[in-house]
Amino acid sequence: MYRLPLHGVRVLDLTMAWAGPYATRLLADMGAEVIKIEAVGNWDLLRTYTGQPPSVERVWDKSPYFNHMNRNKYGCALDLSLPRGRELFLRLVPHADVVIENFRAEVMDNLGLTFEVLAQANDQIIVVSMPGHGKSGPERDYVAYGTNVEQLSGLCHLTGYPDGPPQKTGISYGDPTAGVAAAGAVALALWDRRRTGRGQYIEVAQRENLTNMIGEQVLAYLMTGREPRRRGNRHSSMAPHGCYRCAGDDAWVTVACENDAQFAALCAVMGRPELARDKRFADVVSRYRRQDELDAVIAGWTGGRPPQEAAEALQAAGVPAMPVLRVPDVFADGHLRERGFFEPVSHAVAGVWEMEGPHWHMSESPGHIRIPPPAFGEHNDYVFRTLLGLSDGEIESLRAEGITGDAPDWSVHE
Repeated sequence: MYRLPLHGVRVLDLTMAWAGPYATRLLADMGAEVIKIEAVGNWDLLRTYTGQPPSVERVWDKSPYFNHMNRNKYGCALDLSLPRGRELFLRLVPHADVVIENFRAEVMDNLGLTFEVLAQANDQIIVVSMPGHGKSGPERDYVAYGTNVEQLSGLCHLTGYPDGPPQKTGISYGDPTAGVAAAGAVALALWDRRRTGRGQYIEVAQRENLTNMIGEQVLAYLMTGREPRRRGNRHSSMAPHGCYRCAGDDAWVTVACENDAQFAALCAVMGRPELARDKRFADVVSRYRRQDELDAVIAGWTGGRPPQEAAEALQAAGVPAMPVLRVPDVFADGHLRERGFFEPVSHAVAGVWEMEGPHWHMSESPGHIRIPPPAFGEHNDYVFRTLLGLSDGEIESLRAEGITGDAPDWSVHE
């Protein structure tokens, strides 16, 4: 019987929205026991993104967004803003290895839960903060979401067409990249603690993390003095390189030719072998200068074919090409299905669905979806009785005082 890599590691998860919950989901996928802590009056706003009428029973437990980010976790309701809630949280810290939060820069200070305070409760604790702008600097107190982080990182100014404005990416790209960075930082800190016996404080500023993703563009500007331009779907050196309309409603295929051999293969598949011998397109530089002409020829060929058919014909000839999949296409994709990419999940409130499995395929300790996302306060008893040893009367008192509960105050995020 194998054990997952992070088996035995316990994480107290104070995160909300996407970046933080994604980090803790990655840790949970790899075996960590993650306890997601929300409050009746301050709960994860992702629970509001339900796509269903508010009148639906326990609608807060039926959010696709929340459930996607919080699989393999336990859920506990505990209000850290109240003295008794804060006290109980500090009693949980000695039972934990990691505390992770993605609040605004000042929140943990205001709660009296700084790293110094947490380290007094457990000198081996690892604490991760994920503020948008960092814990210092003139913008430390600015509020930020993934959308804002994208704009500040420089990514959006690189995205778009040459004759158009900057464009946001299809998702708030700063969130998942920060989540990956935070999960990796936890793994490194656990390794360091194994060597030294010491916990530590980790700061992952989401803005800085995403700016790292375009670091080569910043360095190129410093080295050349030239500001990078928006290129749409085109490449800095490859040509042709683009996304071409196909037969069907909003159907597209992408094609990228790296060298002369791939271009010759593309021409042969299109039934235009003479183009590979045409002096206008004889080499990469010539093709790059005449991309408009080439794109018109390629679009004329792809326009009469479904994207999958066009991509398969080009791939068979050694040309990098792939259809642009819609969400239903991704879910039905035969390649992903054969690899077991999707796993079934059964949720006590939200029903049964399929979800993509863990990122890493490890031969000796393969990860999988062990438990469904938590309903609100679903594992209160485990936290309060098993970990903290509270009596029935003490737990009932917590409920009466609003320190815990089984349902959120829905009006908070309405």
